[in-house]
Amino acid sequence: MSVLTAPPVANLAAHFIDLENTFGAHNYHPLDVVLTRADGVWVYDVDGERYLDCLSAYSAVNQGHCHPRILSTLVEQAQRLTLTSRAFYNDQLGPFYQELCAFSGYEMALPMNTGAEGVETAIKAARKWGYTRKGVPADQAEIIVCAGNFHGRTTTIISFSSESQYKDGFGPLTPGFVLIPYGDLDALAAAITPNTVAFLVEPIQGEGGVITPPPGYLAAAAALCRDRQVLFIADEIQTGLGRTGKRFACDHEGVRPDVIILGKALSGGFYPVSAVLSDREVLGVFQPGDHGSTFGGNPLGAAVARTALRVLQDEGLIENAARLGAYLMQGLRDLASPRVHEVRGKGLLVGVELTPAAGPARAYCHALRQRGILAKDTHHTVIRLAPPLVITRSQIDWALTRIAAVLAG
Repeated sequence: MSVLTAPPVANLAAHFIDLENTFGAHNYHPLDVVLTRADGVWVYDVDGERYLDCLSAYSAVNQGHCHPRILSTLVEQAQRLTLTSRAFYNDQLGPFYQELCAFSGYEMALPMNTGAEGVETAIKAARKWGYTRKGVPADQAEIIVCAGNFHGRTTTIISFSSESQYKDGFGPLTPGFVLIPYGDLDALAAAITPNTVAFLVEPIQGEGGVITPPPGYLAAAAALCRDRQVLFIADEIQTGLGRTGKRFACDHEGVRPDVIILGKALSGGFYPVSAVLSDREVLGVFQPGDHGSTFGGNPLGAAVARTALRVLQDEGLIENAARLGAYLMQGLRDLASPRVHEVRGKGLLVGVELTPAAGPARAYCHALRQRGILAKDTHHTVIRLAPPLVITRSQIDWALTRIAAVLAG
């Protein structure tokens, strides 16, 4: 039997759920749906039911599921060369660098695999920049971060989370981080010291509940960092690559971060690819042996990412996110449900915050699933809606009808 062939059991969903629960660590709490294939904005479960994907694998499939152009590149490259390590050059990484830098406007890129690896890379770059360029005393570098942040799950990254569950049982934690309220410019100004090397921030806190900062905050924070010789680092892993209706979420305020971190949709959901982008002043601090990854910059990932970038641009997906994101948010607000406290976000990254009386958001996600929509709750009170950027107006109308029914009870 092929590994892709389902076993002949009466209840396929229960079978696969039982396998995960029996043999897998219980570090996730998924909805009880077992997916087996996908196309565009639609995913299908093992029982043949179809759902509109309103999570997009946490924005990793902005280009839609199984995009045929990216798939073709994956297959073609996998038949030629998949992995060389960085001990040798390959014919895909250089072109990937060139195209990513042209797309982003930065001088240099450093490829990794996961978003968390990208954040770790940016932290290392900022610290070394602080010691070699700014003159911070050895081992005294500080990085300012925001309450409600989510930058990954490594030991260093959870050390500066404000979420107690992310840290409990995983100490000792990594020092060198200063936590301030999100969106508070005065708090940022007060936290900067001569040892501050960077301010690491999400332009929109996705996992934190689709929290948007006050208008003008990003621009003012970037200006403050520039005046105080502090690197402004934007974690655009979830918000970048068209998700908010701009190339990057920082573009909404005309901000060019000193360092930007990308991941997720950089490969269109086909392969783990992340990257840190900056100019030579920052990424030039790395010397051979300072940092690396066996898979980072591999030819398969580089080829896939090149096509994923082209798809975003060639198919107008960034513009589609801006146009249909505004349409979706207006449609949600027009529902005027007494159970909804607020609808917020940018582009196709939308948070529907429920009132306290409405009950937990997860219950609404279960109800949406029954009506053919897959969404994910975050922070107990927020339903996050983030469909692939290939979604159409008629598909949003289809979703709004079902969301209205669920919110009506």
